[in-house]
Parts: sequence; C-alpha cells; structure tokens
Amino acid sequence: MTGLTSLRRCAAYLRPNRWLMAGACGAAFGSMLAGLLMPLVLQRVVDGPVARGDFDALPWYIGGFALLGVVEAVLLAARRLLVVRPATGLETAMRADVSAHVQRLPLSFHGRWQSGQLLSRTVSDVTEIGRFTAFSAVYLMVNVAALVVGLGVLAWLAPALSLIVLLAYAPMVLATTVFEQRFRVVARSAQEVSGDLSTTVEESVLGVRVLKVFGRGPETVIRFTEQAGRLRGLELRKLSYTAALWWLITALPDLAIVAMIGYGGHGVATGSLTLGTLMAAVTVATYLRWPADTLGWLTADASTAAAAADRYWQLRDEPVTVEDPEHPRPLARPVRGEIRLEDVHYAHPGGAASLRGVDLTIRAGTTVAVVGATGSGKSTLLSLLSRLDDPTSGRVTLDGTDLRELALAELRSAVCCAFDDPALFSGTVRDNVLLGVAREDHDGQGGRDEPDRHDRRDARDERDERGEQNERDARDERDELVWEALRTVRADGFVSALPEGLSTVIGEEGLGLSGGQRQRLALARAVLPRPAVLVLDDALSALDVRTEREVQEAMADVRGRGTTVMAAHRPAALRQADQVVFLSGGRVAATGTHDELMAREPEYRLLVRTPPGGAVGGAVGSAVGSAPGDPAGKGEGRR
Repeated sequence: MTGLTSLRRCAAYLRPNRWLMAGACGAAFGSMLAGLLMPLVLQRVVDGPVARGDFDALPWYIGGFALLGVVEAVLLAARRLLVVRPATGLETAMRADVSAHVQRLPLSFHGRWQSGQLLSRTVSDVTEIGRFTAFSAVYLMVNVAALVVGLGVLAWLAPALSLIVLLAYAPMVLATTVFEQRFRVVARSAQEVSGDLSTTVEESVLGVRVLKVFGRGPETVIRFTEQAGRLRGLELRKLSYTAALWWLITALPDLAIVAMIGYGGHGVATGSLTLGTLMAAVTVATYLRWPADTLGWLTADASTAAAAADRYWQLRDEPVTVEDPEHPRPLARPVRGEIRLEDVHYAHPGGAASLRGVDLTIRAGTTVAVVGATGSGKSTLLSLLSRLDDPTSGRVTLDGTDLRELALAELRSAVCCAFDDPALFSGTVRDNVLLGVAREDHDGQGGRDEPDRHDRRDARDERDERGEQNERDARDERDELVWEALRTVRADGFVSALPEGLSTVIGEEGLGLSGGQRQRLALARAVLPRPAVLVLDDALSALDVRTEREVQEAMADVRGRGTTVMAAHRPAALRQADQVVFLSGGRVAATGTHDELMAREPEYRLLVRTPPGGAVGGAVGSAVGSAPGDPAGKGEGRR
C-alpha cells in the first residue's frame, strides 16, 4: 500500500465535518487570492495617481489595499478556526477505532506485536496524520495553487518576467519529487525505530524489578542508547534531505528576483515596461517566496504523514478472527456449563501446533483439572474456552452450542477467567475487582438518570434525596459483593489493612502488592460475577501452600455453583478435581481422578509426585510453593 492510498483512506474520518473542512480550504484559497490581488492594486497606484500626481484618488487605492489586507487576515483566522474540529475529530475517531480494533484482535496477534509499536501507531502516528490534516494538507494545496495563479498573474503583467520565475522554479519541482521519495523511506524507518524505542522503555519500566535483581540495568541502558543512536542517525538523514531542499528553494527564488530587477529595470529605463508593472511583478514574486519556501517541509510533512498512515492501516488491516457471528444464537438459560471439545486442533500463526485432535467432555457442575508439562497446550486449551482464540479446526461447545455462534459478550459473561499472571490496572482495589462486572451493574443501575431537557438547568441544585439514597444503597450493595468475593479468595484481610480499604489505589500492575495478593485480587475479579464456567490458568501459583489450601476450601461453594476448569500441578488441588485431564504433546494422554492417574500413568506420576519431605507437588509446583508452616502472605511473592 502506498502512502497516498493510506492517506486517502484516512480522509473518510473527515466526512462528518466535511463542510467545515471545505470551508477551511475555501478560506485558505480566499486569503491567497486576496494576497495576490494586492500587487495589482499596487501597480494601479504607481502607474495611476502616483505617475499622474493625482493625489485625490490615492486614498481610494490605499483603502482598497488595506481592505484586501484585512480580508486576508480574517480568512487566515477563519481557516484555523474551521479546521480545528475536523482535525481533532479525525484524531479522536482514528484512536478510538484502532483501540477498539486492538481489543478485538486474538491473543495470537499480541504475541507477534510489540506493545511499543502499538503505542506508537495509536499515539504518535495518529498525531502526525492529524497535524498534516489541520495544517500541511491545506497549505500544500493552497501553496501549489498560489504558485500556479501567481505565475499566471506574472504572465499577464509581463510574460518575460514570468518566464524568468518559471525557469527558476522548474528545478524546485524536480528536486521536491526526488526528495519526497527518499524522505518517505527514511521517515518510515524512523517511525519503526521510534516504536522499538517505546517498547524498550515500557519493558524496562514494567520489568524494573527483574533488571535490578539480575543487574541488567546497564545492558538495558546500552540497548536503549543504541536504538536512540539509530533514531538520531535517521533523523539527521531526514534533516540533511530537508536542508538540501531548503537551500535550493531559498536560493532559486532569490536569483529569480535579482534577474527580474535587472531585466525589468532595463525595461523601465528604455520605456518598454512601466515602473508599476515592475513593482507589481517583483511583489508577486516576493509573495510566492512563502509558497515556494514551504513546499519542501510541506512535502516532508506529507511524506511523514503518508508513512504514519501506512503504519496505522497496517495495524487496522490485521484480520479480526475472533468476532461476533452475524446472527448470534442465544445461550440457553440457565447456563448449565457443559463444555465439549471436538477434534480440536490449534497452531499459532507461523508456529508449531499446540493442540492436536483434542476430544474432551467436561460435565456441567464438575471441577476439572488440566495437567501437563510445559508446552503441552494447557494454557492454549483454556484460552479457547472463552474464545480468546479460535481452534484452527474442530469446535468447542457450551451446552451444545458452538462458541463461534455465540455473541462474545454473552459468552464471556458465562465464562470468566483468572490467569497465572494477574493483570491489575492503575486504580482502586474496588475498580480492579469490579472489572468483570458490566458497568451498568455496578454504577447504581447506570448512574443517576439524565435530567429531562426542561429540568437540566436546575438539576444540579434540585437533586432528589431519594435518588441519592438509592445510589448510596446501590454503592453499599456493590461493595458488599466485592467484600464477599474477597472473603472467598481470602483477600479480605490484607485489603482491610490497606490505608483506604477498597478505595486504595494500588498502582500500575499492582507493584505495591505481593505476587499472591495480586493473584487473589485477580481471582476475586473472576468469581464476583458468579459465572457458569470458571477458568483458572494456574491462578493460585503464587500462593503459599497454606493460603492455597484455605482458598481452595473457601472456593468449594464457588465450584459447587458451576463448572470449574483449572490448570494445576499441586496434589492438593488435583485431589479436589472430579476429573483430571492429562495433556502430553498437545493431546489428551489420559483422564481420570488424581488417584487413578497416579496408579496407572507413570508420566503423570513423575510430573506431580510429592518430593520427599515436602507437601508441594511436582517440580513445577515446588518452584512456587513454600513450607507448610509459612504464614499466609509471607511466601506469596516478594514486594
């Protein structure tokens, strides 16, 4: 895709404000024409009243000249005012669309793209496109038109003088074309390196604890410096292209004016040219200096915006493979929670297969543990249950309905997940736990009713006390549900000890909490909506043995309300499962209870066996466990 094609696609975002954009372009063209008319008035002044000594007519010409100046200034101001709404509307809509698109893309996409590249395309690239739309695009058209109209005016005034200007400006057009092609390549490279630089910064901030503990901070600084050096080199190349073009477009118009004065002065001296005509022609040529001088950096802006548009649409054109069906089927109510995987295969794009022909039935209301060595496909299988990805072939059903036939919102209200890497967000504990509940469900039935049109003026001063009381009651009821979920996962104790309880801001990624505390908040978020199917992907891996046992016991009621599917390795958790599914090489190697598999499956026994003198299952389990006597919360992780 070429940059111009990408920019044309961006123009669709201007349609809601197309008349304002047209008005801005019209104002810019009007100001340009007013500026070009002023030299013609000057010619009439010099060759008329000044030449004849008729000073009575002079004020009229001066008034006309001043009026054109006022019109030019007013139209310039109008252009700026009119273009603000279309340009800012374009940026807002483009950012909203790309953000929504990224949220709809499957997990396999996020495994291939760096977050810094996504950030760069969403923020800086859209900013470049918006700036080009608001300023450069309009003036690129207007200034090219000014050059054409100005040369026409010169040709009407004095054909010989217009020929001098034309000969001077022709090399500028050729140089601008060559410059634009080279500049675009460098601009695209610079934007790519800028995205890599953003990724490095983000990774070094989010992974600061790992870098510190392993002493890798200096290496990160070296990598950042190398990337910053590459970006600097590309920016210098851009500057060198711009400087070369600026030298050309500055020198040639000056040479043209010198030639015009020399040739025109001779014409005035010999009588073949009037002084007013020469002054008007030189004034027009001087007026064209601005369009000529700006042609270089306007073209550079166009190249940068074209590269930004290419990058933006590269992301927007990523296919959404997980989306709502055209005609969703309703999920039968009440949701029983029976899950079936029928000949399910899955392969990551460009990678090896993770699942190979999985056939599995998970009965409603049961607890199923999925066990396997690293790379056996556990997390992939669990991600398919809520359609974070779709199978490459085969199908997954919920109560007999293919997940791909269900609306995503309905599916994900029935299936909630908690992961081994708990993602928390900057905000309060309350906000993080309520993340899994629809906004209208936890904002007091969508918040206070919008006042009637006729009462809006007085709504702020005449609030209904009953409505406020209802809102407080809804907030208290919501908080009670949050506390209930926190008690279920044994997180109420440490939350109560926080400075502001539920209202405590926990910071980005929850770095102020231990690993076990973060996992329990993420688990509370998953159990709060009381889903029909609860998916736990090693969601208790950061807890010590004692706390995990307490949480497992407390969650017995949760498991009894629906279906629970969990990835686990510790024998204590596996014994509580009604069925254990043992994965090996992306296939179901065996199913049964924990005791049955221990008795007949040597590979399973090797994976989850309890080491001598310990209570933690398997090599994987022991890596995250702690001694049985470790107090709750002490072995959860490090702050």
